[in-house]
Amino acid sequence: MKTHGVKTLVAAAVICLAAAFSAAAEDRIQLAILLDTSNSMDGLIEQAKSQLWKVVNELARAKHNGKTPSLEVALFQYGNNDIPEATGYIRMVSGLTTDLDKISQELFTLTTNGGDEYCGMVIGKAVDGLAWSAAKDALKVIYIAGNEPFTQGSVSFKTTCARAIAKGIAVNTIFCGSNQEGADTFWKAGAELADGRYMSIDQNQVVAEVATPYDTEIVRMGGELNATYVAFGSAGAASKERQAEQDTNAAAMGAPVMVQRSVAKAQTVYANSSWDLVDAVQNKTVEVSKLKAEELPQEMRTMSPTEKEKYVKDLAAKRTEIQKKINVLNEQRRVFVAEYQKKNAAENTLDQAILSSVKEQAEKKGYVIQ
Repeated sequence: MKTHGVKTLVAAAVICLAAAFSAAAEDRIQLAILLDTSNSMDGLIEQAKSQLWKVVNELARAKHNGKTPSLEVALFQYGNNDIPEATGYIRMVSGLTTDLDKISQELFTLTTNGGDEYCGMVIGKAVDGLAWSAAKDALKVIYIAGNEPFTQGSVSFKTTCARAIAKGIAVNTIFCGSNQEGADTFWKAGAELADGRYMSIDQNQVVAEVATPYDTEIVRMGGELNATYVAFGSAGAASKERQAEQDTNAAAMGAPVMVQRSVAKAQTVYANSSWDLVDAVQNKTVEVSKLKAEELPQEMRTMSPTEKEKYVKDLAAKRTEIQKKINVLNEQRRVFVAEYQKKNAAENTLDQAILSSVKEQAEKKGYVIQ
């Protein structure tokens, strides 16, 4: 009995060490966005909706030890009277997820309404309520944007920022207004406490649209990508419909936004293994032969096992080919846009605040964003 017990303990220890090693080597970017949705923040929401895919595409260029890390995004809203006072006028819109279409969908549902803006409390809810990675190599960042004093509410930002950095989470603060006013109202102090960066933006600035010769073809191929997705399981049909809806939402924001979304669908961080059979098979989370007929789309239900595997394999090859073409065109587009930006003043917007700071914090963790 004693020998058996020792063997059991040793086996358990080996498993725990293996799990710890795996977690320690994990390449993951976790990004939580905390948006003030009080009356004066319509411009901030518009910037978030229009710039989500640009941020995704830049983070998709990240490398850690030669590998592309996974990307998870979470979304909170705060300072909105439509949310019960008992919650501090705070709502977790989405927990950390790789389903970027879900984040986009939720952004388009946000509306503004006046309320008290409790920065310390919403930071605490993000720190304590999200499934942050325990891996030492994971890049974990919070971005909080708003325009009222950082000291509002019964929960001190000093306490919650300290909890954040204790978990290895950097807190970046984005004040919507003048840089000095933000510093005077403790937004700068919040960032300094949690190894973050303080920034100020003009939330009402309209992002300049840079049209390039590559846009039309990128968008066309982005539409072709949708035909390579195969919805399966109970959530498949709804998720594929959501994908199409986010194309529509992006197009409504303007051609450059639709270009950025089309590029995003060509990146590995745009992961849909939970509902797309092609991604699921490639990631080895599903075996086609083990799926029931009712879990498959109508066109696959009468196929033989061999035909099903070939169908998925052919779509995977087609998707890869389209994605490669999009990425080639996007590199040419990036050069074109870079030349434009050399001749024009830098934008003071949400995406620029996020991207300029996350690169610095990524480098501290050994990540490189090209």
